[in-house]
Amino acid sequence: MPLILISGYPSSGKTYRSQQLITYFQDKINASTEPKVKRLKVHHIDDQSLGINRDVYAAARTEKDARATFSSAIKRHLNRDTIVVADGMNYIKGFRYQLYCEAKAVQTPSCVVHVGVPPEKCKELNIAALGAGTGGYEPDLLENLVFRYEEPNGMTRWDSPLFTLPFDDPAPPCEAVWEAMVGSDGKSKVVRPNAATVLKPASEQNYLYELDKTTSDVVNAITTWLQDHAGEGGGQIVVPEAEEAIVLPTMPPSLSQLQRLRRQFIGLNRQHTLDKGRVRELFVEYLNDAFSK
Repeated sequence: MPLILISGYPSSGKTYRSQQLITYFQDKINASTEPKVKRLKVHHIDDQSLGINRDVYAAARTEKDARATFSSAIKRHLNRDTIVVADGMNYIKGFRYQLYCEAKAVQTPSCVVHVGVPPEKCKELNIAALGAGTGGYEPDLLENLVFRYEEPNGMTRWDSPLFTLPFDDPAPPCEAVWEAMVGSDGKSKVVRPNAATVLKPASEQNYLYELDKTTSDVVNAITTWLQDHAGEGGGQIVVPEAEEAIVLPTMPPSLSQLQRLRRQFIGLNRQHTLDKGRVRELFVEYLNDAFSK
Protein backbone atom coordinates (compact mmCIF):
# COMPACT_ATOMS: atom_id res chain seq x y z
CA MET A 1 0.00 0.00 0.00
CA PRO A 2 1.07 3.59 -0.53
CA LEU A 3 3.85 5.57 1.03
CA ILE A 4 2.79 9.09 2.03
CA LEU A 5 5.75 11.37 2.73
CA ILE A 6 5.06 14.38 4.92
CA SER A 7 7.50 17.21 4.28
CA GLY A 8 7.90 20.70 5.71
CA TYR A 9 9.96 23.03 7.82
CA PRO A 10 10.66 22.08 11.44
CA SER A 11 7.85 23.11 13.82
CA SER A 12 5.42 23.52 10.91
CA GLY A 13 2.78 21.17 12.35
CA LYS A 14 3.64 18.07 10.31
CA THR A 15 2.61 15.63 13.04
CA TYR A 16 -0.71 17.44 13.55
CA ARG A 17 -1.40 17.20 9.81
CA SER A 18 -0.31 13.55 9.79
CA GLN A 19 -2.83 12.78 12.53
CA GLN A 20 -5.57 14.47 10.52
CA LEU A 21 -4.75 12.26 7.54
CA ILE A 22 -4.55 9.13 9.70
CA THR A 23 -7.91 9.83 11.32
CA TYR A 24 -9.50 10.31 7.90
CA PHE A 25 -7.93 7.13 6.51
CA GLN A 26 -8.99 5.11 9.53
CA ASP A 27 -12.57 6.37 9.26
CA LYS A 28 -12.62 5.46 5.55
CA ILE A 29 -11.35 1.96 6.32
CA ASN A 30 -13.85 1.42 9.13
CA ALA A 31 -16.79 2.65 7.02
CA SER A 32 -15.90 0.65 3.90
CA THR A 33 -17.59 -2.57 2.85
CA GLU A 34 -14.84 -3.44 0.35
CA PRO A 35 -12.75 -6.38 1.62
CA LYS A 36 -9.57 -4.89 0.14
CA VAL A 37 -10.17 -1.68 2.05
CA LYS A 38 -11.29 -3.32 5.31
CA ARG A 39 -8.00 -5.17 5.71
CA LEU A 40 -5.90 -2.04 5.34
CA LYS A 41 -3.84 -0.72 8.25
CA VAL A 42 -2.33 2.72 8.72
CA HIS A 43 1.18 2.95 10.18
CA HIS A 44 2.61 6.25 11.40
CA ILE A 45 6.40 6.70 11.44
CA ASP A 46 8.06 9.73 13.00
CA ASP A 47 11.26 10.58 14.85
CA GLN A 48 9.63 10.29 18.26
CA SER A 49 8.34 6.76 17.65
CA LEU A 50 11.86 5.74 16.55
CA GLY A 51 13.56 7.32 19.55
CA ILE A 52 15.31 9.96 17.41
CA ASN A 53 16.13 13.15 19.30
CA ARG A 54 15.94 16.52 17.54
CA ASP A 55 19.58 17.18 18.45
CA VAL A 56 20.72 14.65 15.84
CA TYR A 57 20.14 17.29 13.14
CA ALA A 58 22.94 19.42 14.58
CA ALA A 59 25.67 17.19 13.12
CA ALA A 60 26.00 15.56 9.70
CA ARG A 61 26.99 12.13 11.05
CA THR A 62 24.14 11.76 13.53
CA GLU A 63 21.64 13.13 11.01
CA LYS A 64 22.79 10.56 8.44
CA ASP A 65 22.30 7.78 10.98
CA ALA A 66 18.84 9.12 11.83
CA ARG A 67 17.82 9.14 8.17
CA ALA A 68 19.03 5.53 7.84
CA THR A 69 16.87 4.55 10.85
CA PHE A 70 13.87 6.39 9.38
CA SER A 71 14.34 4.76 5.96
CA SER A 72 14.74 1.28 7.47
CA ALA A 73 11.48 1.67 9.42
CA ILE A 74 9.66 2.63 6.23
CA LYS A 75 11.05 -0.38 4.34
CA ARG A 76 10.01 -2.73 7.15
CA HIS A 77 6.38 -1.62 6.99
CA LEU A 78 5.84 -1.17 3.24
CA ASN A 79 3.52 -3.99 2.18
CA ARG A 80 0.26 -4.54 0.31
CA ASP A 81 -1.98 -4.01 3.36
CA THR A 82 -0.35 -1.03 5.08
CA ILE A 83 -0.57 2.69 4.35
CA VAL A 84 2.67 4.19 5.63
CA VAL A 85 2.56 7.83 6.73
CA ALA A 86 6.20 8.95 6.97
CA ASP A 87 6.03 12.01 9.20
CA GLY A 88 9.37 13.81 9.02
CA MET A 89 10.93 16.88 7.52
CA ASN A 90 12.04 14.81 4.52
CA TYR A 91 13.69 18.01 3.45
CA ILE A 92 16.46 16.60 1.24
CA LYS A 93 15.32 15.86 -2.31
CA GLY A 94 17.85 13.03 -2.62
CA PHE A 95 16.31 11.31 0.41
CA ARG A 96 12.81 11.69 -1.04
CA TYR A 97 14.12 10.17 -4.28
CA GLN A 98 15.53 7.24 -2.33
CA LEU A 99 12.18 6.59 -0.63
CA TYR A 100 10.38 6.93 -3.97
CA CYS A 101 12.63 4.14 -5.29
CA GLU A 102 11.87 1.99 -2.24
CA ALA A 103 8.14 2.34 -2.85
CA LYS A 104 8.49 1.62 -6.55
CA ALA A 105 10.59 -1.45 -5.83
CA VAL A 106 7.65 -3.00 -3.93
CA GLN A 107 5.16 -1.88 -6.60
CA THR A 108 3.28 0.63 -4.48
CA PRO A 109 2.52 4.30 -5.23
CA SER A 110 3.87 7.20 -3.23
CA CYS A 111 3.10 10.89 -2.83
CA VAL A 112 4.35 13.94 -0.96
CA VAL A 113 2.22 16.13 1.30
CA HIS A 114 4.00 19.46 1.71
CA VAL A 115 3.03 21.36 4.86
CA GLY A 116 3.56 24.88 3.53
CA VAL A 117 4.09 27.06 6.59
CA PRO A 118 6.14 30.31 6.30
CA PRO A 119 9.46 30.28 8.18
CA GLU A 120 8.43 33.13 10.48
CA LYS A 121 5.33 31.21 11.57
CA CYS A 122 7.47 28.12 12.23
CA LYS A 123 9.77 30.19 14.43
CA GLU A 124 6.75 31.48 16.34
CA LEU A 125 5.39 27.96 16.84
CA ASN A 126 8.85 26.72 17.82
CA ILE A 127 9.25 29.37 20.52
CA ALA A 128 5.83 28.42 21.92
CA ALA A 129 6.79 24.72 21.99
CA LEU A 130 10.08 25.46 23.74
CA GLY A 131 8.32 27.65 26.29
CA ALA A 132 5.70 25.00 27.01
CA GLY A 133 8.29 22.22 27.21
CA THR A 134 6.47 20.22 24.53
CA GLY A 135 9.30 20.02 22.04
CA GLY A 136 10.86 22.48 19.66
CA TYR A 137 14.32 23.03 18.22
CA GLU A 138 17.14 25.24 19.39
CA PRO A 139 16.77 28.54 17.46
CA ASP A 140 20.12 28.22 15.65
CA LEU A 141 19.32 24.66 14.60
CA LEU A 142 15.89 25.65 13.32
CA GLU A 143 17.44 28.48 11.26
CA ASN A 144 19.94 26.06 9.76
CA LEU A 145 17.30 23.47 8.85
CA VAL A 146 15.06 26.09 7.26
CA PHE A 147 18.02 27.32 5.20
CA ARG A 148 18.85 23.79 4.00
CA TYR A 149 15.27 22.81 3.16
CA GLU A 150 14.80 21.67 -0.45
CA GLU A 151 11.16 22.31 -1.28
CA PRO A 152 9.27 19.53 -3.08
CA ASN A 153 8.73 20.02 -6.80
CA GLY A 154 5.73 18.31 -8.37
CA MET A 155 7.49 18.29 -11.76
CA THR A 156 9.89 15.57 -10.55
CA ARG A 157 8.86 11.94 -10.42
CA TRP A 158 9.78 11.45 -6.78
CA ASP A 159 7.73 14.43 -5.55
CA SER A 160 4.67 13.59 -7.64
CA PRO A 161 1.80 13.63 -6.96
CA LEU A 162 2.42 16.62 -4.70
CA PHE A 163 -0.24 17.97 -2.33
CA THR A 164 0.62 21.37 -0.82
CA LEU A 165 -1.17 22.31 2.38
CA PRO A 166 -1.14 26.03 3.30
CA PHE A 167 -0.95 26.93 6.98
CA ASP A 168 -4.45 28.41 7.14
CA ASP A 169 -6.21 25.41 5.57
CA PRO A 170 -8.25 23.62 8.26
CA ALA A 171 -7.39 20.14 7.00
CA PRO A 172 -5.22 18.36 4.42
CA PRO A 173 -6.75 17.31 1.07
CA CYS A 174 -7.56 13.92 2.58
CA GLU A 175 -10.01 12.78 -0.08
CA ALA A 176 -7.65 13.70 -2.93
CA VAL A 177 -4.77 11.84 -1.27
CA TRP A 178 -6.96 8.78 -0.66
CA GLU A 179 -8.18 8.69 -4.28
CA ALA A 180 -4.66 9.11 -5.65
CA MET A 181 -3.10 6.48 -3.40
CA VAL A 182 -5.87 3.95 -2.59
CA GLY A 183 -8.79 4.65 -4.93
CA SER A 184 -12.51 4.47 -4.27
CA ASP A 185 -12.55 0.65 -4.38
CA GLY A 186 -9.26 0.07 -2.60
CA LYS A 187 -7.53 -0.91 -5.81
CA SER A 188 -4.50 1.36 -5.73
CA LYS A 189 -2.67 1.74 -9.00
CA VAL A 190 -0.08 -0.95 -9.67
CA VAL A 191 3.41 0.46 -9.95
CA ARG A 192 5.67 -1.58 -12.18
CA PRO A 193 9.25 -1.47 -10.95
CA ASN A 194 11.83 -1.11 -13.68
CA ALA A 195 15.21 -2.73 -13.42
CA ALA A 196 16.71 0.56 -12.30
CA THR A 197 14.71 0.73 -9.08
CA VAL A 198 14.65 -2.91 -8.01
CA LEU A 199 17.11 -3.33 -5.16
CA LYS A 200 19.48 -6.26 -5.53
CA PRO A 201 22.29 -7.61 -3.38
CA ALA A 202 25.56 -5.84 -4.05
CA SER A 203 27.12 -8.82 -5.77
CA GLU A 204 27.97 -7.73 -9.31
CA GLN A 205 31.69 -7.50 -9.93
CA ASN A 206 33.13 -4.00 -10.39
CA TYR A 207 29.76 -2.38 -9.69
CA LEU A 208 31.19 0.80 -8.14
CA TYR A 209 33.65 1.10 -11.01
CA GLU A 210 30.82 0.79 -13.54
CA LEU A 211 28.69 3.29 -11.61
CA ASP A 212 31.55 5.79 -11.60
CA LYS A 213 32.60 5.21 -15.21
CA THR A 214 29.10 5.24 -16.70
CA THR A 215 28.05 8.47 -14.99
CA SER A 216 31.38 10.05 -15.95
CA ASP A 217 30.80 9.07 -19.60
CA VAL A 218 27.39 10.74 -19.58
CA VAL A 219 28.79 13.94 -18.06
CA ASN A 220 31.58 13.93 -20.67
CA ALA A 221 29.00 13.54 -23.44
CA ILE A 222 27.16 16.61 -22.17
CA THR A 223 30.30 18.74 -21.85
CA THR A 224 31.47 17.68 -25.33
CA TRP A 225 28.08 18.61 -26.80
CA LEU A 226 28.17 22.00 -25.09
CA GLN A 227 31.67 22.67 -26.42
CA ASP A 228 30.61 21.74 -29.95
CA HIS A 229 27.57 24.01 -29.72
CA ALA A 230 29.30 27.02 -28.19
CA GLY A 231 27.69 26.50 -24.79
CA GLU A 232 24.10 26.66 -26.08
CA GLY A 233 21.31 25.37 -23.86
CA GLY A 234 17.98 23.84 -24.75
CA GLY A 235 19.28 21.04 -26.95
CA GLN A 236 18.82 17.28 -26.81
CA ILE A 237 21.66 14.80 -26.47
CA VAL A 238 21.12 11.21 -27.55
CA VAL A 239 22.94 8.84 -25.22
CA PRO A 240 23.70 5.34 -26.55
CA GLU A 241 22.01 2.52 -24.61
CA ALA A 242 19.53 4.91 -22.97
CA GLU A 243 15.86 5.12 -23.92
CA GLU A 244 15.59 8.84 -23.16
CA ALA A 245 17.60 11.69 -24.63
CA ILE A 246 19.07 14.28 -22.30
CA VAL A 247 17.03 17.48 -22.56
CA LEU A 248 19.21 20.42 -21.60
CA PRO A 249 17.71 23.46 -19.85
CA THR A 250 17.73 26.87 -21.53
CA MET A 251 20.54 27.92 -19.21
CA PRO A 252 23.23 25.32 -19.92
CA PRO A 253 24.56 23.49 -16.85
CA SER A 254 28.10 24.18 -15.69
CA LEU A 255 30.64 21.42 -15.21
CA SER A 256 30.49 21.91 -11.43
CA GLN A 257 26.70 21.51 -11.50
CA LEU A 258 26.98 18.33 -13.57
CA GLN A 259 29.61 16.90 -11.22
CA ARG A 260 27.45 17.74 -8.19
CA LEU A 261 24.46 15.90 -9.72
CA ARG A 262 26.74 12.99 -10.58
CA ARG A 263 28.01 12.77 -6.98
CA GLN A 264 24.45 12.89 -5.64
CA PHE A 265 23.38 10.06 -7.96
CA ILE A 266 26.38 7.91 -7.01
CA GLY A 267 25.74 8.55 -3.32
CA LEU A 268 22.12 7.45 -3.66
CA ASN A 269 22.99 4.23 -5.49
CA ARG A 270 26.27 3.24 -3.84
CA GLN A 271 24.66 1.02 -1.19
CA HIS A 272 22.53 -1.14 -3.48
CA THR A 273 23.41 -2.61 -6.83
CA LEU A 274 21.53 -1.50 -9.90
CA ASP A 275 21.61 -3.63 -13.01
CA LYS A 276 24.81 -2.36 -14.63
CA GLY A 277 23.05 -2.20 -17.97
CA ARG A 278 20.51 0.26 -16.53
CA VAL A 279 22.82 2.69 -14.73
CA ARG A 280 23.12 4.90 -17.80
CA GLU A 281 19.38 5.07 -18.38
CA LEU A 282 18.58 5.87 -14.77
CA PHE A 283 21.27 8.58 -14.61
CA VAL A 284 19.85 10.20 -17.75
CA GLU A 285 16.40 10.12 -16.14
CA TYR A 286 17.84 11.63 -12.95
CA LEU A 287 19.51 14.45 -14.90
CA ASN A 288 16.34 15.23 -16.87
CA ASP A 289 14.36 15.48 -13.64
CA ALA A 290 16.98 17.85 -12.19
CA PHE A 291 17.11 19.99 -15.37
CA SER A 292 13.30 20.29 -15.52
CA LYS A 293 13.08 22.19 -12.24
